[in-house]
Amino acid sequence: MLTISGVSKNFGGRALLSAVDLQVNRGERIGLVGPNGAGKTTLFSLILGVASADEGTVTLERGVTLGYLPQESAPAGEETVLDLATGNFSTASPADATTAHPEVHHSLLAVPADGQATAKAKRILSGLGFRERDFERPARQLSGGWVMRAHLARLLVQEPDLLMLDEPTNHLDLEALLWFQEYLKNYPGAIVLISHDREFLNQLVGSIVEIRQSKLFRYRGNYEDYLVQRQAAYDQQLAAYKNQQREIAHLMEFVDRFRAKNTKAAQAQSKLKQIERMVKIEAPEDDTRQISFSFPQPQRSGLKVITLKQIHHAYGENVVYRGIDFAAERDQRMVLVGPNGAGKSTLLKLLAGVLPVQAGERILGHNVKEGYYSQNRVEMLKPERTVFEEAADTPQRVTEQFIRTICGCFLFRGDDVFKRVSVLSGGEKSRLALVKLLLDPPNLLLMDEPTTHLDMASIDALVSALKQFQGTLIFISHDVYFIRALANHVVHVNAGQLTHYSGDYQYYLDKTSATSARAALTSAGTNANRHMVRPQETFQNEADGDATISRKEQKRVEAELRQARSRERREQQQLVHRLEKEIAELEKQQEELSMELEKPETYAKAGAAMHINRELSAAVERLEQVSAEWEAAATKLAAMDGETHDT
Repeated sequence: MLTISGVSKNFGGRALLSAVDLQVNRGERIGLVGPNGAGKTTLFSLILGVASADEGTVTLERGVTLGYLPQESAPAGEETVLDLATGNFSTASPADATTAHPEVHHSLLAVPADGQATAKAKRILSGLGFRERDFERPARQLSGGWVMRAHLARLLVQEPDLLMLDEPTNHLDLEALLWFQEYLKNYPGAIVLISHDREFLNQLVGSIVEIRQSKLFRYRGNYEDYLVQRQAAYDQQLAAYKNQQREIAHLMEFVDRFRAKNTKAAQAQSKLKQIERMVKIEAPEDDTRQISFSFPQPQRSGLKVITLKQIHHAYGENVVYRGIDFAAERDQRMVLVGPNGAGKSTLLKLLAGVLPVQAGERILGHNVKEGYYSQNRVEMLKPERTVFEEAADTPQRVTEQFIRTICGCFLFRGDDVFKRVSVLSGGEKSRLALVKLLLDPPNLLLMDEPTTHLDMASIDALVSALKQFQGTLIFISHDVYFIRALANHVVHVNAGQLTHYSGDYQYYLDKTSATSARAALTSAGTNANRHMVRPQETFQNEADGDATISRKEQKRVEAELRQARSRERREQQQLVHRLEKEIAELEKQQEELSMELEKPETYAKAGAAMHINRELSAAVERLEQVSAEWEAAATKLAAMDGETHDT
């Protein structure tokens, strides 16, 4: 349905795309990845026809409908949310194809607002987090993120043959994201999406197209499959490059030795020509490798970090919390989850002290210093400073190289560090605020959607920093990969109630799944007895039918419970294996650092021994922590095995 042949595109004297080819067939799911600035959005522009290729062709099959959701800047006017979702408005939409290829079918420009389309739009809007009372609200009253959701609903109502999505999860909370993810699994058309959410890619795509060095590289499978295949290709190219370099060095050794001797000069010249005739293998660029470094760490807090007692909070007539209690302890990594509007951000702001306590008590523990990361942190940046000057304004003793390395991890590379804060975009300011926070972290870190505006490498850098973080972390995120990597405690926020789950995200999913299954089982049992008070003549036939239904339902629920237990055991096994691997790595690191301290040359470098000692102490402390986690996890796994045996 879409064919890209030999397309090249230059921008600002740089080749973004060079003679690239791509075929998209009906029903395919393709993830487009690559670092920021690699050309992903440019490729979308070429497909849409809003930009033209310097060379090559972009061809769509006749009659193909195409829909596009950009990253930002969705228009909104006097039309209602429901008008946006059904296409019943005059404002230009980001999905409009008026400037696209003539082959694109223009039925995309409007969707008849008949009863069926309206009902479908309402279902989709509800799935994306809108409430029924929002349907008739003027779109101009909404934030940009909610307007983008309404435009996304419109695309899903239209169901174009090719759906193009540029970072579609940026404006979704976790609940809406999971709904959207499930909806796309059954989407009838083809999908090409740009996303930095690897879990989202893992769940949806059947192939990955990477833009690297102005070329397109296609890999079969999801994002995890891509990482494995890419690493194998890198290893293969690196081995071939090294072999060729050894061969060239061997030939040049002969040339250098014998080129001055008359009897060997001809042979030496032949060797030189042999080198010239070689098709040179380029050294592979590994722009996916993680940079390893140690972040500054905060002062240790007391065990009880923060407590809320009988907290009430309302926005006017809208009561969010009525007498809730909350507590967090040192070293907890807590994620707040729940539907949009449930009060997650409000809770985080109450914990941060950003919102004053209207009733109740907020208690900070001994030696606790809180830090709150959200969009309002950008207001603390000084516009006249450069990125580097702002990052370097920290009480921590860090080198210029370290600061530049951290800035590079968060997309400030090369001369970007000399940009003035005043010219930075909103996303760049958010990333700079994140850099400043990590360079001088508090021991209570409160973060609201910290991965927004980050690419995958930067998310990995943030995960690495927060895994090292020796404090308490409470955060909100819609990035499931990020949540899985960090959370060891989950708090579900809904309807003013807080439900705690003392485990990681998978534990939370398994527990809530099991709870739902048990509720269904109870419901089935209740339904089976519902007719007991009815007249005898009608009871027999209905009871027989209900008994059959309840038995089927009971078997189904019991099967779900078994699957949930099996999944929980499998996840527990993976956790034990991961901890065992980390213990082995830490023991190896401890041994290597100890050996370094035994070397006399270590003490010849000023501060080297002190630095190694700090690393060794951190490794020993982490080893103790991981060993305790392993013991608890292994004990839990043994208990699960015992339950399975008993069953």
